[in-house]
Amino acid sequence: MPVTGEQVMPFADIVRKGDAERLWTGQSLLIEPHSALAHAAGAGARIPMGTSVALMPLRHPLQAALQARSLAALTGQPFVAGFGTGPEPFVRSLRAQGYTSPLTAVREYTTIVRDLLAGDMVGLAGEYFAMGGALPPMKTPPVEVGLGVLRPRMAELAGELADVAITWLAPPHYLAETIVPALARGAERAGRPRPRVAAVVHVSLDGPQRDHENTVLAAVQAHLQAPHYADMLGRAGIDVDLQDLRRTATRLIGTGTAAVGGADDILRAVTAYREAGADEVVLSTIGMQALEGTHASLDALGALIAAQRSVR
Repeated sequence: MPVTGEQVMPFADIVRKGDAERLWTGQSLLIEPHSALAHAAGAGARIPMGTSVALMPLRHPLQAALQARSLAALTGQPFVAGFGTGPEPFVRSLRAQGYTSPLTAVREYTTIVRDLLAGDMVGLAGEYFAMGGALPPMKTPPVEVGLGVLRPRMAELAGELADVAITWLAPPHYLAETIVPALARGAERAGRPRPRVAAVVHVSLDGPQRDHENTVLAAVQAHLQAPHYADMLGRAGIDVDLQDLRRTATRLIGTGTAAVGGADDILRAVTAYREAGADEVVLSTIGMQALEGTHASLDALGALIAAQRSVR
């Protein structure tokens, strides 16, 4: 999570130079992610961007559509507006109660955002979200609506409504065997193309005294303790041991869920995700960033870019 606008720029430059296709950011409670991306655009980063994922309770769907469209306008590039519910305690802290039906909440939210972005007049009074009206017309590059997906029912909903399905901690075999088929079922039911898949993959490049298990754990420790992530990983055959999360991190590495090792090892893991159905692989250096700082993230990404160039 950046704490200055300048901290974003070296990552944006990787995309600007053509070494990656999109700059992604997760939800932050330090610098608001859309503000950080707008700063980058104002500093000259006219590049494709995306959120993975912005949490629904923090913004009304009108504000969500407006922020996404604004970034498409400011960058002059397509934008992926990825959304997710967030953990149940977080939802409860903002709404006084959780979403009794997260699927219903996501359906309402996504429908409003999608219709507003399409320029439609919206009239929806839902169980969780309501909207009456439209955004003023404005021509911008495309905004794609993304949904964070972990389990089959949400994936089917994404197949019905989203342009992009965004995964986090989903192993390649689970992506191929569970998520992609569920997306296809939802898309077929709605009579539309299957959404693209963007898979977020946590990476840890070999380095002096770098402990891959600790690095992966630094990126995902909070997620491993959330019931919905533990359930998803259990469905994928990866048991989460709350008494020994380091052992769980070892399992994530062993199943190729996290990509660690030398640059060639990480690129092979990326290839495995692509073969499993990912159209876009998002390289997350959150663990290295948390433990060692920005220089570690940038050094690792630079090494991966160089390795990728050598095999082209």
